[in-house]
Amino acid sequence: MINQKVAIITGAGRGIGHGIALQLAQDGCAIAIMDLSDPNQIAQGLQEIENEGQPVFYFQGNLTKNEDRSCFVQEVLAKFGRIDMLINNAGVAPRERLDILSTTEESFDFVMNINLKGTFFLTQTVANEMIRCVESNPELRPIIINIGSLSAYTSSPSRGEYCISKAGITMVTKLFADRLAELGIRVYEIRPGIIQTDMTKGVTEKYDKLIAEGITPIKSWGHPADIANAVSVFCSGKLSFSTGDVINVDGGFHLRRL
Repeated sequence: MINQKVAIITGAGRGIGHGIALQLAQDGCAIAIMDLSDPNQIAQGLQEIENEGQPVFYFQGNLTKNEDRSCFVQEVLAKFGRIDMLINNAGVAPRERLDILSTTEESFDFVMNINLKGTFFLTQTVANEMIRCVESNPELRPIIINIGSLSAYTSSPSRGEYCISKAGITMVTKLFADRLAELGIRVYEIRPGIIQTDMTKGVTEKYDKLIAEGITPIKSWGHPADIANAVSVFCSGKLSFSTGDVINVDGGFHLRRL
């Protein structure tokens, strides 16, 4: 077993996930990434993480497939001998925004299988391994963090499947926080707001206008580093008497101002 804490991050090939992986490497963690991308396509981003001087393991796998999830977790344990943090970041938006009166089953399944089902069952797998790790080393204090969204409570009828998936993530957070508390494992959620990533590229003009008009008290876009900083706070272990908590990283959107 290595001496560094080991952080698993899903969907860390780019965007928010990459920012989280980079920050946790800077915090001294060994990094294990599960992502669907060909490693050659994200080589520059992986190199940035490796440049922080911590061990990095990349696994190209599909979060929706049980065999990929299981293989990934077992390879992390074989390589590092421990899992201290799971950051469930992987997520997708619908390939096409459709009114809920026209949304297809194919689109619904695509989003839900990744954002909710895959996340739930990876968390289940990792949580059981974390329990075993704690049993053999009671000094370990594992942490699970789910990256949710303001869409968990905000209606967007043109991408209903995404909203439903993120609302589900909030309940996943509560369920695992409740179940794992007595076992020494803390579970948290971070809800990003309007963040500059590939996912929001296609609606840049729309959100520029909304931000300028004051949809958020802080009149600016958020960045992956903002989410990464919140993850770093949870992973510091300084909130050990808290579980099931949510940090909104959304420029104050959740205030619901009049």
